[in-house]
This record gives sequence, C-alpha cells and structure tokens, in this order.
Amino acid sequence: MAVIATTNSEGSPAATPVRYYSLGFEIFYTSWNASVKSRNLQRDPRVSAGIFAPLVGQASSRGAQLFGTASTIEREEPEAAAYWEAFRWQSDHVERGRSLDDPPQDPLTVITPHRILYTEHWLRRSGFAPRQTWRPTHSPST
Repeated sequence: MAVIATTNSEGSPAATPVRYYSLGFEIFYTSWNASVKSRNLQRDPRVSAGIFAPLVGQASSRGAQLFGTASTIEREEPEAAAYWEAFRWQSDHVERGRSLDDPPQDPLTVITPHRILYTEHWLRRSGFAPRQTWRPTHSPST
C-alpha cells in the first residue's frame, strides 16, 4: 500500500491509501477520473507518495517518499499496455468475484518521481546514512 498526497482546491492536503504497482521507479494505481484525488491531480499534478514496510521496532523503520508529478492514462491509450502488463489485476478481480474474461477498463494514474527519499535505519550497520536521496539527472528539482 501507498499513501498518495494531493492538494484540494482550497489548498488543504488530501491523503489517500491506494494499492499500487511499480514499473521502474514509477508507481501507478487505478482511480476513477471523478474521484477527489484524480480531480486534484487534474488541477495540480504535483504529488507525493509514502510507501512503508511494517514496523517491527524503531530501528526497523523502512520506507520511501516519492515526490513528483502524476498523469492519467486511459485504458485504450497505447502506452497503457506496458502498465497493465505490470498490474496484477487478476487477483483483484478474483477477490471481487469478477470474471477474468473481463479485464478492467479503469484509467491508471502514473506517478513519475523527481525525487525519492529512502529511509532504512538498518543501513547504519553497513556504515551508510539511514536516509538516502535519489534524483534522476534529467528531472527538475522539487
């Protein structure tokens, strides 16, 4: 699970948990175009996402924060094929009692990160800082 943070029209934050999948460094999820998070991203594509592992103890903190932009890809668009191949929709269909002969037609929201902050306190044991920042060389700073 990830928590996606967007900005409401009046400027307040909106955080929503989503089931996500990844392709490279991008994460993506399905979302109705009429949902609050989708409407927020249509107005302002800046987004952040938090992904974390279950906490066993304070020293086991592990997770990533992604900062970037979101885009929507409709099912019929050619670039959607690669994302749908990585999206394991079949298990979701079985959970919901839907037929596997009827694949989802939902749009996908793709988050392309411009910066990723990774935190893992166990990195200290190997002599590394517990927080690591990644930025693609071609990305604007955010």
